[in-house]
Amino acid sequence: MDSLTQIVLGASVAALAVPAQHRRRAIAVGAALGTFPDLDVIPLAMMDVDPVRYMVWHRGITHSFAFLALFGLGLWWLLRRLWAPVREHPRAWLWAIVLALLTHPLLDAFTVYGTQLWWPLPVHPTMWSSVFIIDPLYTVPLLAGVVAVLAGGARGWARGVLLAGVVLSTAYIGWSLAAKAWVERAVSQSLAGTELADAPRFSVPMPFNTLLWRVVVMTPEGYLEGQYSVVADRGPVRLQAHPSEVQALAAVADFGAVQRLQWFNRGFMRARVEDDRLVLSDLRMGLEPHYTFNFAVAERVDGRWVEIEPEQIRWRREDVGGQLAAMWRRIWTAPDTD
Repeated sequence: MDSLTQIVLGASVAALAVPAQHRRRAIAVGAALGTFPDLDVIPLAMMDVDPVRYMVWHRGITHSFAFLALFGLGLWWLLRRLWAPVREHPRAWLWAIVLALLTHPLLDAFTVYGTQLWWPLPVHPTMWSSVFIIDPLYTVPLLAGVVAVLAGGARGWARGVLLAGVVLSTAYIGWSLAAKAWVERAVSQSLAGTELADAPRFSVPMPFNTLLWRVVVMTPEGYLEGQYSVVADRGPVRLQAHPSEVQALAAVADFGAVQRLQWFNRGFMRARVEDDRLVLSDLRMGLEPHYTFNFAVAERVDGRWVEIEPEQIRWRREDVGGQLAAMWRRIWTAPDTD
């Protein structure tokens, strides 16, 4: 999720855990700890790694439950010796520190990017993909609670607003999971009885909402893409076929960058040949035909593919305002039937 959301989430859970007289301090501590896991971008930038490694290493060790739990215990032990508030209420502050740290990767796991909750275990990153990386309906209640504590301090009404914000934001996550299950049921019904009934697929909400969803289904020739509104749509999901250079992708399957991407995005990739280079696009983030993460990983030389240093191809932002307006209309309007 975006930095503001992680800051107010960490601040909220920390402030709820401590005694009333420590709430404002907990806001500051929780905000800092809520930001901490994303500081992995600093060493990654200093290491000057290739863009594929950067992508798959982000949300790695610093988003691991095991690492953050140990880090939180160590920080608590240190603060208990150096800071009076923690000495006075050690158990409450232990909860505040650990919750502020662990809620960060947990929330990230609800997005589609992928979060390595179980590092160092060699499992795929977790991607429940039920909320977009920026969603005001999740963030605003938490922000209101933080502002209330900053204004009201130890007063009872401030804690009430804070608690209400956490409850509402958590309920919104619950709604996002229910909406996702609704959409995926519609997709399963649409593909039932076809050769794609068991095909790999994913669904993800469109930007800033959980009412309109994007669906991708992988096929032997490429992939299908469609949209589904839980407000307007009923019946089958309309899916449009798109090609991918699947043979070229199979030919480079042993290349290091390709294997890393395959592990990270579970094979949800589009392969395209551009100027004799093979470009892989992560289908999870973006909208046809433009995707956020695109990497040139191989070059064709004398009819065969040769591995190259991965190069990130920047995506083109075209008419964002028009796309958002079209998305808003699509939420409330079902597509015309043929």
